[in-house]
Amino acid sequence: YQDAAYQFTSVVLRYTEDVWGDIFPKLVGREYEQPKLIVFRGAVNSACGNATSAVGPFYCPGDMKVYLDLSFFDEMRTKFNAGGDFACAYVIAHEVGHHVQNLLGQSMAVQRQQAQANSKIEANNLSVRLELQADFLAGVWAHHAQQKMQILEEGDIGEAIRAAQAIGDDTLQRQAQGRVVPDSFTHGTSEQRIRWFSQGIKTGNFEDRDLLFSLPYDQL
Repeated sequence: YQDAAYQFTSVVLRYTEDVWGDIFPKLVGREYEQPKLIVFRGAVNSACGNATSAVGPFYCPGDMKVYLDLSFFDEMRTKFNAGGDFACAYVIAHEVGHHVQNLLGQSMAVQRQQAQANSKIEANNLSVRLELQADFLAGVWAHHAQQKMQILEEGDIGEAIRAAQAIGDDTLQRQAQGRVVPDSFTHGTSEQRIRWFSQGIKTGNFEDRDLLFSLPYDQL
């Protein structure tokens, strides 16, 4: 199973390279630099520090690597009820979305703004914008991957939406604490994540990514 999971993640990463490798020269004006993939179970060292499985998959801007914890995918299948190949592909595409943000200088810009933020809420809101933009970019990827390679089967979008629902801040908080505290959100609510991922799939419009930072927060 571990081999199958590793192969699957490698294939999805290759699909992301195909799409972003096309989009970057056309719309950004330079070549796309691929992220490296690190697959682990348990714990891992990165340029962003040590991480355990509890962290889930993550992207580290410092070393431009996507870290995928295979046990997180097991957990999605069992705990979150969001199994299925495309649900896992969505999670990978979201992390690659963070890589795209890093290449565009968006991640650094947000870090600078957070350092100057007047409150924890304001800093959290910037994190939510960045996360929702990564969801949108995952949707843009799915749109173009479908056009190029017909990767989607019946029910795939629903699977990914369930994954977005399962890992929205409000769902996780409700499961952990029994209540929802919006000010501590850093990834966005399930509804927001679904909306922006779906928007990306529907339009495939890379330029719309700027909306995530120009729209008033309550319209996200």
